[in-house]
Amino acid sequence: MPFARVQDLDLAYDSFGDADAPALLLIAGLGTQMIRWTESFCTALAAHGLRVIRFDNRDSGLSTHIDAPAPDFVAMMAGRPIGLPYTLTDMAGDAIGLLDALGVAQAHIVGRSMGGMIAQIMASQWPPRVLSLTSIMASSGNPSLPPPAPEVLAMLMGPAPDPHRDEAGFLAHRLAFARRIAAPAPPFDEAEHHALALAELRRGWQASATARQMAAIAMDGDRRPRLATITAPALVIHGSADPLFPPPHGQDTASAIPDARFLIVAGMGHDLPAPFHPAVIEAIAQTCRQSR
Repeated sequence: MPFARVQDLDLAYDSFGDADAPALLLIAGLGTQMIRWTESFCTALAAHGLRVIRFDNRDSGLSTHIDAPAPDFVAMMAGRPIGLPYTLTDMAGDAIGLLDALGVAQAHIVGRSMGGMIAQIMASQWPPRVLSLTSIMASSGNPSLPPPAPEVLAMLMGPAPDPHRDEAGFLAHRLAFARRIAAPAPPFDEAEHHALALAELRRGWQASATARQMAAIAMDGDRRPRLATITAPALVIHGSADPLFPPPHGQDTASAIPDARFLIVAGMGHDLPAPFHPAVIEAIAQTCRQSR
């Protein structure tokens, strides 16, 4: 696994396709790793004449983990100031630094969930570096948007078993959450999700990292003023059955970005199973072609 040195971080990455093709950077979501962008997804996207790069965000997978305590969510919810070890803008800067390390002057940027928010920040803050933006199952940060389904939020915020003491319990907890946010159809592939959760655990997982990233999301605020400045061709993809960020989050994001295309995927939840890959990949490739 190659690593890129970005400031004081080592970011794990890999790539698919012709090294001389236009670059497309995939950004993972909250507490997850680059392997959520499956090899089959990456190779199918690369077949559209793209160099597809995926990487572990800071505090995730094989990339540098941050030595900092979990944030005080009680203080944050009460409106008291808290010290963040890093922000979403810092994470967007990591992605720009990775492109620098790889000698990539411009790239198409695709992010899912938290990764979509990071992609939005990249497109608004570093416009010369972004050829196109695709934001998948993300949000604008508009505080008036509908909240997650209560039981989903409870599962996300609640404690999980310690995987070092109770690996089976930890994996069962991860599977229960994955099942709850998944698409209602096709059928939930329990074996595939179990293998993915185990692979992420083996690669490098810690609960405090997810909490730090949750705090970075919560403190980023309303991105609509920044979204209004985006000039790159933009696509917003959202599942009609997303219980974590209900569909109005996607619609609001698209409405805030000038000339953005909004694609609602019927039946898709807050996940990206293989049956939805062809439609999503074709939409991303079409957006990339807009910038050529």
